[in-house]
Amino acid sequence: MKNKESIQDLVVRKAKEGKVVFRTIEGLAEMSIDEFIKQPTEGILYDINRDKVVSLTRMKNGDRRAVNDFAVALVIEKLKKLLDI
Repeated sequence: MKNKESIQDLVVRKAKEGKVVFRTIEGLAEMSIDEFIKQPTEGILYDINRDKVVSLTRMKNGDRRAVNDFAVALVIEKLKKLLDI
């Protein structure tokens, strides 16, 4: 990350470069979006912390955003099935 660059600025800059930035246990990571989507569906959802199990756990804990996160998981699963044909 450049000096005093915000995370928002970083993710937008990387998106313009064709990369996706995601948070891991070790900190921020980046990958070419083309390479990122070549992963199995489970890998994509795990890397962006949006798998269905995580979303359901967050729902139980009252996280209102978790409903949309679960929907994201379903949509990504369906799109991957369509793309992997």
